[in-house]
Amino acid sequence: MCPKLSNLEHRSKLLADLRHFFSQRNFLEVETPLLSSEVIPEQHIEPLVVHSQYLQASPELHMKRLLAAGMTSIYQVTRSFRGHEQGTLHAPEFTIVEWYRVGDDMQAGITLLDELCQSLLDTRPATRTSYSESFSRHVGICPHTSTVSTLIDRARALRIEIPANMPQHDRDEWLNLLLATQVEPNLGIKGPEILFDYPASQAALAKIAPRKDGIQVARRFELYWRGVELANGYDELTDAAELQNRLENVNEKRVADDRPALSLPKSLLQAMERGLPACSGCALGFDRLAMLALGKKSIAEVMP
Repeated sequence: MCPKLSNLEHRSKLLADLRHFFSQRNFLEVETPLLSSEVIPEQHIEPLVVHSQYLQASPELHMKRLLAAGMTSIYQVTRSFRGHEQGTLHAPEFTIVEWYRVGDDMQAGITLLDELCQSLLDTRPATRTSYSESFSRHVGICPHTSTVSTLIDRARALRIEIPANMPQHDRDEWLNLLLATQVEPNLGIKGPEILFDYPASQAALAKIAPRKDGIQVARRFELYWRGVELANGYDELTDAAELQNRLENVNEKRVADDRPALSLPKSLLQAMERGLPACSGCALGFDRLAMLALGKKSIAEVMP
């Protein structure tokens, strides 16, 4: 048999195991539109457009509407689309697994993600590391209190190649540069590792809450294995007014970056105004998971 066909057989087994995992926990599998007149604006993701309809970068918009309508534990295995993405870990079309469970907070979301990882990959329980701990260990600074000047000085001291178009005053971009070059390659090396409590400025669609020391952090978590990011989850924001404010800020940054502002997802905002219950959600890149499970170097080796 062709080696790639063997990879696809293993991929199919992983998908069957994943569906069994969620079925055992009484999750309902749902299907939502790939094409929609609405999209959630994101600063670093460019949506693909077909006949004035957006191909969805994630099923989040529609799955949260289902939660607002009364569903409680749902998951989906679907295709997602993102423009200008191509490489060993990226493709413009890929398979995403996304799930939500009402009543879960961030810690419950982390536990569920950890259980899924152990079940599919036969790994030990994931190490849980705060964003702050990871920067202290691998960069030698506190990411929550360091100034932009400190971040720049640290990047230069570590001899990191700084992009020519790097925004000099964008603190989050400097944090992302340090994360990508100094932190991420060291995560999940001895086993799966879950990073949590991101800077409040990087909350995206997560709630923000104070730590014990009073520093505000985003209740957001990400799974890494062998230096590769596999999943991104939130203790989900449920405040429609706050979501609208954040999305308007995203559009301002898109315009500043010479990219078009995107219309706000009115159907989601209206559903959240009616009431989105407290929940945790997570999205997992299935192609990356299959790649690592089979010991491959590129997602292309495990994609049909």
